[in-house]
Amino acid sequence: MAAGTMVSRATGLIRTTLQASALGTGLLASSYGIANTVPMSIYTLLVGGALNAVLVPQLVRARAEHADGGRAFEQRLVTLVLTVLAVGTALAVWAAPGIVAVFVPDTPKSHAAFELTVVFARFLLPQVFFYGLFFILGQVLNARSKFGAMMWTPVLNNIVLIAMFGLYMGLLAGPDRVQDITPAQINLLGIATTGGIALQGLALIPFVRAAGFRFRPRFDWRGHGLRKSIVAARWTLLFVLVNVVAMAVVSRFASAADQQLPDAGVGYAAYSYVQNIWNLPQSIVTVSLVTALLPRMSRAVTEGRLDDLRDDLSRALRVSGFLIVPAAFFFVALGPQTAQLLFGHGAVDATTVAPAGHMLQALGLGLIPFSGQYLLLRGFYAFEDTRTPFWMAVVVSAVNIALAAVCHLFLPTRWAVTGMAAAYALAYGVGMLATALLLRRRLAGRLDGRRLCRAYGKLTVTAAVAGALGWLVARACSGVAVPAGWTPVTALAAGGGTMALVYLGLARLLNIAEARSLPGLR
Repeated sequence: MAAGTMVSRATGLIRTTLQASALGTGLLASSYGIANTVPMSIYTLLVGGALNAVLVPQLVRARAEHADGGRAFEQRLVTLVLTVLAVGTALAVWAAPGIVAVFVPDTPKSHAAFELTVVFARFLLPQVFFYGLFFILGQVLNARSKFGAMMWTPVLNNIVLIAMFGLYMGLLAGPDRVQDITPAQINLLGIATTGGIALQGLALIPFVRAAGFRFRPRFDWRGHGLRKSIVAARWTLLFVLVNVVAMAVVSRFASAADQQLPDAGVGYAAYSYVQNIWNLPQSIVTVSLVTALLPRMSRAVTEGRLDDLRDDLSRALRVSGFLIVPAAFFFVALGPQTAQLLFGHGAVDATTVAPAGHMLQALGLGLIPFSGQYLLLRGFYAFEDTRTPFWMAVVVSAVNIALAAVCHLFLPTRWAVTGMAAAYALAYGVGMLATALLLRRRLAGRLDGRRLCRAYGKLTVTAAVAGALGWLVARACSGVAVPAGWTPVTALAAGGGTMALVYLGLARLLNIAEARSLPGLR
């Protein structure tokens, strides 16, 4: 799973780098980027949150308790999900202008960008159905403890997009303004982007067949236990809705920064690129752990083994923390060099890439609570409790929106979105604390808190020392005479290498037990 995720994220990193080179970090890139986030938001509102949080426990229970091994339940569930997605996708394409208006203000000054975003959205909204196909088939595989295919098939999507952006840069002259993009460029970006997601979803069909699943449409939904799934998903829908509201508010604020400084790289596009990089450690480490652990934790709850659930959560937090904590300090110490290496090419120069580096630094330490809360919420999902995660989302989103509004109103345009990045990190710090306190009550007043605090204390001190030394080395390397374009490579290699050596050395010196849980570090 981790190997598949790493290859997927590595090709995704190449894709993001090429996207920045092709489209830049200004208003044009933001129009495509916002349109490309809308399908995932719509999918998650329709069924995505329920799939990820509710249906795996339901599938596991059906396979354990139903006489047919849960096959009929799976067929009904897949039929229901695909039906909802088909109808929802058609309605979303029809309502594209109204949906885009939630994320991008339509004013006389921004009308050209708004119209381009709507055009992109009509091409990209069919992704809603194929996202759903990918995730529902993936959950069928997960319920059978078949995790690899879902981790590897996103590589196909990344390959399609890498080829698309390469073709865009190689054969078509990239425009500088939203008014200058041609129909051929729009068609290439729209069709290929949706085609990549379609290929990702369809590629899972042979794997689910090999795992023994045979799809037969079943519309006899009443009286077969699906009501419980739908009721449980109600709170998950509200959870997703709260997060989408927060994302829409931040998108509008970031789009306003793009309108005021359309060529400065201070708005939505830069923020979205940076979030992709910031999410990499979480995607590779934490999501892989959760995907494997959620069916196991669900079984532990079903069988009343709370001690096993507690142990699984504690171990996941500690093992993931061994990699997540230094990654967070790496972004703080070497964010500008990372952004310059990844995004400072093609349509982006040293001036317009600088805000992305500062955004990455602002997000940095937020990776620790973001990853921690993601794991802790799965404890509630194992209990099939979707109400508590909703209220945690309300807390996080309220803090995020309030702080983002302060940044939008009071910070200079150059620094507004960087401030919003820091607000996002702080909001998850508040959310993780609240989530841990509530889950502790649910687990009979024990969450292995002392052990977790001791482990994270050691990890934080070790990573902070390593990060400080890495920053000093990278700063010293910035003055070394090297060929043009090699400065960030030299700084990252020297600074990152120093961080890794110091971190691993101190981990051994402090006898951090989690280091022994990872291959090659025993």
